[in-house]
Amino acid sequence: MGFTFRLINESDVRAILNWHYEVPYDIYDPGIGDPIKIKQAYLDLQFAYHVITNQHNELDAYCCFGLDATVPGGNYKSPALDIGLSVRPDLTGQGKGDRFIESVIDFAVNNYTPEKLRVTIAEFNARARRVWGKAGFKETSAFQRKSDSLPFVILTLATPEV
Repeated sequence: MGFTFRLINESDVRAILNWHYEVPYDIYDPGIGDPIKIKQAYLDLQFAYHVITNQHNELDAYCCFGLDATVPGGNYKSPALDIGLSVRPDLTGQGKGDRFIESVIDFAVNNYTPEKLRVTIAEFNARARRVWGKAGFKETSAFQRKSDSLPFVILTLATPEV
């Protein structure tokens, strides 16, 4: 199954803001907070939000690269391209994560040419940790988010050759 990446638009943001994950994954619900500020962040080009669509042009996931993929409290001093990825709630937990991650890695390497890739994942999220680990990412640090002390882990991967 091939995916297509394109910059996010206002219609995509409206759809994404209606996504709701089951507990405990509801911490990833995109609509938490001020909807105007959230929409502005998604559309801000510095955060490089992209939607990921399937062969039927359906929105299956979205990703971002850079600052908005980090979590306050983490150590991001070493150079790396930070990646955030969210899969549509009805597609999670079905063993499809490796295809999304492989596509996001390829997109990141081809469009940003980073030396290292980095993801930040809530510590409890064993599914995400497993699938990113399967893609070759290694845990490099752990921390607690500043706002609520929720534990997170940071995983990195040296950029694969293209």
